Amino acid sequence: MPQMAPINWLFLFLMFSMIFLLFNMMNYYSIIPSSPKLNLLKMMKTNSLNWKW
Repeated sequence: MPQMAPINWLFLFLMFSMIFLLFNMMNYYSIIPSSPKLNLLKMMKTNSLNWKW
């Protein structure tokens, strides 16, 4: 039974590593988080202080 040459194993390792990295980068950059500054501004606008005295 023929065996694979070491260069083929290296090529397979590099190919799967690149696919793994691309998959992780696509998942990481597909979600755009909301910035904390916008949340702070929204909270400041809604929490207005109306003194009744």
